[in-house]
Amino acid sequence: MNPKITPQLLLQAYASGIFPMAETRDDPEVFWVDPKLRGIMPLDGFHISRSLRRRLLRDDYQISLNHDFEGVITGCADRDETWINDTIFDLYRQLHRAGFAHSLEVWQGANLVGGVYGITLGSAFFGESMFSRIPDASKIALAFLVDHLNGAGFTLFDTQFITPHLASLGGIEISRETYHDLLGKALDTHANFDTGQLAPDAYSVVQRNSQTSKRG
Repeated sequence: MNPKITPQLLLQAYASGIFPMAETRDDPEVFWVDPKLRGIMPLDGFHISRSLRRRLLRDDYQISLNHDFEGVITGCADRDETWINDTIFDLYRQLHRAGFAHSLEVWQGANLVGGVYGITLGSAFFGESMFSRIPDASKIALAFLVDHLNGAGFTLFDTQFITPHLASLGGIEISRETYHDLLGKALDTHANFDTGQLAPDAYSVVQRNSQTSKRG
């Protein structure tokens, strides 16, 4: 059996470069992961394609921050296979109440249709999971999230692994050694997820992304 994992232990794990997973939803055990190749989303390299730009500028959704954290985790776990078991769900709920775990939600009217959540330490955002209930909702969530992290002073967006979905948006793989170097620098600086102002509209996200990408 694992020793009892507390929110404090979980934060120490993130600061050490590791993160928790479970084999399945019903498996009570949690194991620690420190991949040889780490996925990150360069904050100056998020790719907004023409099709995503058109989707972002279609004014048929709303964005919020920390409005329904539990709803986002529930959406992320609502799939045939998930690593989010009850232990992990409860730990992140506690970290959210303590101000370390955050969510960004995508809405259509009163319906939660997508979102992303993660942990913050220093100027690092550790992305945990995302979901979509309509096409491109997770891409919309990531576009607004990257814009928000840039505005709030974050320097590292950890995605843990790289999927084709993340790679299409600019995500890259780096070595464990490079990741730990970036993490150390991020932990030595400060950013505040709650003080950054959410973009007022998608046009602002698209414009600022273009400027940031050119600087990068």
